Amino acid sequence: MARLAGVDIPNEKRIEIALTYIFGVGRTRAKETLAATGINPDTRVKDLTDEQLITLRDYLEGNYKIEGDLRREIDADIRRKIQINCYQGQRHRKGLPVRGQRTKTNARTRKVRSARSPERRRLPSSRWHAPGHEMNNLIVWTNKLVRY
Repeated sequence: MARLAGVDIPNEKRIEIALTYIFGVGRTRAKETLAATGINPDTRVKDLTDEQLITLRDYLEGNYKIEGDLRREIDADIRRKIQINCYQGQRHRKGLPVRGQRTKTNARTRKVRSARSPERRRLPSSRWHAPGHEMNNLIVWTNKLVRY
């Protein structure tokens, strides 16, 4: 396996696809990189020469922020927004969607599951099945019983 920007690139894939394994390089950026370095996009990674790999690595690291540098920049941007207390920072802090998506029905992957307190549930009916039994009218609140 070839190694570019600290990522193992699969040997059997076309170089145009294999470059997308690097964080910060998508299909468009991969095509631009290959056009600038003069490498055929249909070439398999195993067929690249060492000289071509060095050219690719130098071009990617010289012209784009990729992998660790890009991740650090994104994290710093989020931390800055949280620190200056802007709207997006507040949404990041609360763990909610940042870009205006609805939260009433969707956003299940982004929403923080907060436990409703006190959690309310009815006693199981099979437990107090006798008609007129005083325990039938109880609601269980966390850590205490309350009559209603």
